[in-house]
Amino acid sequence: MFTIAEKVNVMTTSIKDAMKDRDKKPIQDMVLLQLEGKPDAIDINLGPATKNGPELMQWMVKTVEEVTDLTLSLDTMNIEAMEAGLQVVKQQAIMNSISGSPDRMEALIPMAVKYDAKVIGLCTSAAGVPRDENERVENGYNLMMALEAAGVPKENYWIDPIVLPICVAQNQVHALIKACQMFSELPEKPQMVCGLSNASNNCDPSVQGLISRLYLAVLMGYGMDAAIVDPNDAELMAVARKESPEYEWALIAEGLKEGELDLSSPDQVAVQKTVKLFHEETLYADSYLEL
Repeated sequence: MFTIAEKVNVMTTSIKDAMKDRDKKPIQDMVLLQLEGKPDAIDINLGPATKNGPELMQWMVKTVEEVTDLTLSLDTMNIEAMEAGLQVVKQQAIMNSISGSPDRMEALIPMAVKYDAKVIGLCTSAAGVPRDENERVENGYNLMMALEAAGVPKENYWIDPIVLPICVAQNQVHALIKACQMFSELPEKPQMVCGLSNASNNCDPSVQGLISRLYLAVLMGYGMDAAIVDPNDAELMAVARKESPEYEWALIAEGLKEGELDLSSPDQVAVQKTVKLFHEETLYADSYLEL
């Protein structure tokens, strides 16, 4: 699995302040910390970047490239800032992201072609977040057709079916699994990526890690190829590398692998209960493991 490190993010106060002050050290320290987890790429998330976005993106790209030669994922809503980053990045970058909104597609798909960038395509549209698995696949398929018509090869893009928090949109967690299954059944399956941390946002800290790990395992079972993650979460990275027993247990619980869980094992019972959440067989509560 291709992993994209998520922590160089304007939502983090120390990173936001460093961006504002053009202070390289906190940003480079965060990059170096993430490199310890051995991700495949580093996300640079500027958010809207409405003030001095192009100059800030170029400064960020150069700052990060001083300490790593990993692929950079340029993450911003600011179209001008996106292009500014693509102009200075040293190697092929990832554009994170292009939505299915016509104005974003018209502006950003030609940019991907011009700079030979890889692309994350969101399964959203002008109407916003998809309501179910069918809208996810429809929006994603429209993006696939637009990207390929423009000459972006399949190996240069991922489709993002949109992860939402299980504690507020449990039905959407289930819909994403079904969407991944549907994408994987297409004659030519697209590469898929997800912003994994969204799944457990606002959940009780005691279950956040477990939900993230098992959701990733289940999504991998349905063809997920990449994820934007915390690379310093060793247990999560073990799942991403298929080196954790939780990966196998999740596939068994999902019915994607033969075998039975040992229900005398608290760890395997936790897996079973968590996978049931993903299919709305039980309702989410912070105390669901105790029920």
